[in-house]
Amino acid sequence: MGSCLAKSTSDGDDSEHNVEFAGGNVQLITTKESWEQKLAEAKRDGKIVVANFSAAWCGPCKMIAPFYVELSEKHPSLMFLTVDVDELTEFSTTWDIKATPTFFFLKDGQQVDKLVGANKPELQKKMIAILDSENPCET
Repeated sequence: MGSCLAKSTSDGDDSEHNVEFAGGNVQLITTKESWEQKLAEAKRDGKIVVANFSAAWCGPCKMIAPFYVELSEKHPSLMFLTVDVDELTEFSTTWDIKATPTFFFLKDGQQVDKLVGANKPELQKKMIAILDSENPCET
């Protein structure tokens, strides 16, 4: 549901990407070093990372981006990152991204869950499951 297959070429116009995919508590990752820094920060702070691998040209990515930002504001105990697969092509390949958006849930740098596609109810469901697993006593 709502995913784009990988695109081999970019039209070169990524000027709007930062505005569309970052905001709230979402941090745009533009280098492998910033990715590693954020994962280390999350590990140090005991936070689970929600990583959105997306593309500026992908319609479903643009559709779910405001919802992702909204989730980041509702759940400050999680770290929300966005990776543009065209800006970090080689890095994204190491994550075996077949379609965008692809969301990874990482704890201590290790994948604990994954969602492919712009499926708002499923993304919310996985977020709640992750939060419940971290805080089993809270209601």
